Amino acid sequence: MAEKSNKRANGNGNGKHPAAVIDIGSNTTRLLVAERSGDGFRELLSQRAFTRLSRGIKEDGSIAGKKIDELARTVATQVKLAKVLGADDPYAMATAATRDASNGDDLLKAVHEESGVKIDVLDEHEEARLAFMGATRALPAETAERIAVIDVGGGSTEVAIGTLSDGVKWSTSFRIGSGMVTDRFFAADPPSVDDLDTARAFVDEMFTDYNFPQVDLAIAIGGSASSLRRMVGGVLEHETMERAIRLITRNAATEMADDFGLDIERVQVLPAGIMILEDISIRLGQPLRIGKGGLREGKLLELLAAQVA
Repeated sequence: MAEKSNKRANGNGNGKHPAAVIDIGSNTTRLLVAERSGDGFRELLSQRAFTRLSRGIKEDGSIAGKKIDELARTVATQVKLAKVLGADDPYAMATAATRDASNGDDLLKAVHEESGVKIDVLDEHEEARLAFMGATRALPAETAERIAVIDVGGGSTEVAIGTLSDGVKWSTSFRIGSGMVTDRFFAADPPSVDDLDTARAFVDEMFTDYNFPQVDLAIAIGGSASSLRRMVGGVLEHETMERAIRLITRNAATEMADDFGLDIERVQVLPAGIMILEDISIRLGQPLRIGKGGLREGKLLELLAAQVA
């Protein structure tokens, strides 16, 4: 497991009460601590751990005990970090890997015993709603376009479509993610051309018979999308995503991680994440703008709004 602290500010010092969100995904477990600032929030701490929960899922659909223990310790550490910054009641949520595991209740119990925090297991619609809220929070209020938000996770991919005025009007979830494709097809480091072609064919087959609603704007969020910003910029088109795959697979993950300032674990799953983003972009007929928020930010906005409700 690799752990990294991205941003931190010491204390709040202004009487505002911080809120904290812990997001337990298939690839990473992420913490976000922030306080109210105007209509939005000011980030105090953003931290992630590559827990790769999906890698701990056994053939019978259960999560291995060692992986459960690892994740419980990670959440307990993040809870302590949040409380140091004044977020006394951290909120924890889990998505596809926990939702689909046959022993998901064991994970919830272990986390509660280790950290004192209870986990909300989000259903697909709630996950889409919060991701849409977080991804669109920085858009101008007068934006009237029909917007798609694509969130590629480790074990699933969510697509939510709606408008700023009405919120999510349509959403769906696919049982495909960057970690799942990586674990299934990429044994070599870097992946071979044949492995990349096989994985691409699998991704394409997953979406072949699916017709997405028409949209005017598409936003990509999640770890794969945010990692691509430093590689190819803030807009993902067919050419830029193809270039990113060539760049990230030209040498071993350790070398590519150093070249682009990414975690090794992110480099390993990034080719699969790009393939999924590219396939959906083509089917939507839209380039993808890389969003500056997502699931955690959406939930954090709700928590902060509830403080003044």
